[in-house]
Amino acid sequence: MDTKVSSSAAELQRLGLLSCSGDEARAFLHAQLTSDITGLAQDEARFAGWCSAKGRLLATFLVISHGNEFLLQLPREIAPAVAKRLSMFILRARVKLADAGEGWAQFGLWGSGAAGRLAGLGFAVPQAPMHTAHAKDGIVVQVAAEHFLVLVPAAQRARLAAMASAADEEAWALEEIRGGRPQVLLATQDQFVPQMVNLERLGAVDFKKGCYPGQEIVARTQYRGVLKRRMVRARVAAAAAAGDALFADGLPGQASGAVVNAAAAPGGGSELLAVAQISVLESAQPLRLRSADGPALELLPLPCA
Repeated sequence: MDTKVSSSAAELQRLGLLSCSGDEARAFLHAQLTSDITGLAQDEARFAGWCSAKGRLLATFLVISHGNEFLLQLPREIAPAVAKRLSMFILRARVKLADAGEGWAQFGLWGSGAAGRLAGLGFAVPQAPMHTAHAKDGIVVQVAAEHFLVLVPAAQRARLAAMASAADEEAWALEEIRGGRPQVLLATQDQFVPQMVNLERLGAVDFKKGCYPGQEIVARTQYRGVLKRRMVRARVAAAAAAGDALFADGLPGQASGAVVNAAAAPGGGSELLAVAQISVLESAQPLRLRSADGPALELLPLPCA
């Protein structure tokens, strides 16, 4: 099989990066994020959430251990505000937090033959999901089988830019939705506890670690069974966007959920991740986009369900 035509690539300009470095960077992130950062090895990446004191997600990160620093991937639109707010918790710790988005170019590569294509470009290829391979010319993260994130120094962007003409960033967003990997955006900040968007199923919540902002509420949600909303994957015959409200036929006067992420679907309409009331999902009531008479969602399976 010709790997040059069996995989797709996109430059990920919607994604930003924060850099957290310093002697106490690991301890600082461990005390702030929902994941276990103390145990994050040099060849690993990990999903994590950052919550308000009320246990609501302010950001979701892909955390990459890189030499003496940690790179935190998040949507570019919220990166400056998250960096500013997260910096407020550094106090006297020996930690430096900076926006690293301009220093790196980010690319996604996925599909059958993606690993072979990376190897042909001279990159080391991680051999398992959520593992990384580092070299002076870049970092490769295997997000899932045949699904890779590639970070190269901005000066080397041209090395991969031509490859990225095969698919646009919307196609990568669609692959992330199909993989059940949510991202908190500006429209959805401070709305969801981590379990609502299935972060614990992605290994992004450690229930044995010490305190972090919102930890008590996240733990109570897990152990007392008080979760009332869950994330689903769906298709709808309309354009959708993060933050769009969802309405159930049985509860037309109040929103029963919200879109988390959405991307254009092949053939029209959108595929999306959305948080909806569990009671509505269990009763199999139709969920509709933006209004009580809006288009109905077709629910699809989630890989982490």
